[in-house]
Amino acid sequence: MVDITTWFTLGTLGMVLGTGMLAYGLLLVPDEKRRPFLLVVAVPGIAAVAYGLMALGIGGLTTTRETTVFVPRYVDWAVTTPIHVAFIGLLVGASTGLLARVATLQALTIVLGFVGATLAAPLNWVFYLMGTVTFSGVVYYFYRDFEALADEQSDGIAGLFRKLRSFVVVLWLIYPVIWFVAPAGVGLMDGETTALVVSYIDVVAKVGFGLIALNDYVNLAELDARDASIGGVDADDSGADPSVAD
Repeated sequence: MVDITTWFTLGTLGMVLGTGMLAYGLLLVPDEKRRPFLLVVAVPGIAAVAYGLMALGIGGLTTTRETTVFVPRYVDWAVTTPIHVAFIGLLVGASTGLLARVATLQALTIVLGFVGATLAAPLNWVFYLMGTVTFSGVVYYFYRDFEALADEQSDGIAGLFRKLRSFVVVLWLIYPVIWFVAPAGVGLMDGETTALVVSYIDVVAKVGFGLIALNDYVNLAELDARDASIGGVDADDSGADPSVAD
């Protein structure tokens, strides 16, 4: 059987390569719009550090059930998933207060999942259910408050928001399922398989989010620039006609 370190090493490489790709993509974003996109580049960079630590055997916590909980993984999630929430909110112009509420709920979801993973039954299930409730709050805000703000944005920005929202909601719903069948839950999956599945989903979620955000936004910016250029040509043409008529 492949050692768990292999999956953490591959996860590290995936995050490092993803960070490099997103950093390059960042150069294509107009200078005045670049700052929020630093967030999506930072996400796989943070994850690369966490996976690097786990690959080196650092951060494993043995529970009373003789299972191992990897602290860097949960620290990574507690930092990076609220960053994704913040980026999605900033995209539609959410207020600081609203961003803080939703990001806090998301961070609390991760903390509750971590605590539950360290405890034996039935307390582990109590924290699991509490985490499910807080995540439901995040989804609620996504589809109510953020959606209302998206309706006030351009079609392009609203479309990008909905694409990113669907992307994270679908992928983040997989994690509670993994927790349930992993050693932290009913134990249908062993630690090595859990590490493989989580590493793969993590790379897809973090790098994929950034690629969608950057690619779609750059395309929108190019389209706006093209429309502005066409508008300028039309304005010049309309200005020339009167002189001809004269």
